[in-house]
Amino acid sequence: MRRLPGGTPRSREQVYRWAFVVPALVYIALFFAFPVVKNVVMGFQDYTTASFYTGEAPFVGLRNYRTIFADPQFWPSVLHTGLFTVGSIVGQFTLGLAMAVFFRRRFPLSTILRSLLLLPWLLPVIVSTALWRSLMDQDAGAINVVLKSLGVVDTGIPWLSSPSVALLSVIIVNIWIGIPFNVAILYGGLQDIPEELYEASSVDGAGPWRTFWSITWPLLRPTVTVVVLLCVIYTLRSIDIILGLTRGGPANSTQTLPTASYFQSFQQFQFGLGAATSNVLIVVAFVFALLYLRATRRSLTD
Repeated sequence: MRRLPGGTPRSREQVYRWAFVVPALVYIALFFAFPVVKNVVMGFQDYTTASFYTGEAPFVGLRNYRTIFADPQFWPSVLHTGLFTVGSIVGQFTLGLAMAVFFRRRFPLSTILRSLLLLPWLLPVIVSTALWRSLMDQDAGAINVVLKSLGVVDTGIPWLSSPSVALLSVIIVNIWIGIPFNVAILYGGLQDIPEELYEASSVDGAGPWRTFWSITWPLLRPTVTVVVLLCVIYTLRSIDIILGLTRGGPANSTQTLPTASYFQSFQQFQFGLGAATSNVLIVVAFVFALLYLRATRRSLTD
């Protein structure tokens, strides 16, 4: 083979490969790696608004972490984060799996209806939260109007203004937003299951539940693992839904670690405390990210 100018064909091929990879690496370093490293460093500094002008942010060691751990609102925020994440994942996955199995069957308008399911996921979150804030209004919201007309309740339910109901309301909205993602991924996983297995199951006289637990669930398990871990990572860092609906209230009943970090940084201007709070969340998300990578590697080897 005739050598190309500038080296051997293999060396030129390596150059071409790096030419495509380097821009992606630079982008990741600038917009992902650097902010994370900067946030980790800020968690050990007394970083305030003055630091932006002076460039001075004294190193304080673990003081920021001792401060947030001693904050009486920190552990309730951890609890709210856990409840919000678990409630959202259970609702999204259960309904998403049921819809994915339902749409696996062919029937008129199934394609159109499956496409319409993507709308909650495609809408900007600010639009979705504004819509739900209107629907959940205690006095004139459509949900309370319907419940009153059916005789279910006598007075409007304070969906977003009661500390005992607000977190549940936020979870419901997040479930509505997250269902399309679960349906799309799980439906794709169902398409990889050979139809011959279902035909053999039908011939053997297996019912729907026996078919699901003997065929669908075992073969869908790798996809389920990936979907659940991705949803956990996304839900853990979710902040826009809560800010759009309740802003962490009422009485901090919907305050989570992401919203707590946001208020510490951009309302109290204690950027070191906000960074320390978000670093706790980064550690948790990192653990789930490792589990996700392990799950995807296992699914590829299987």
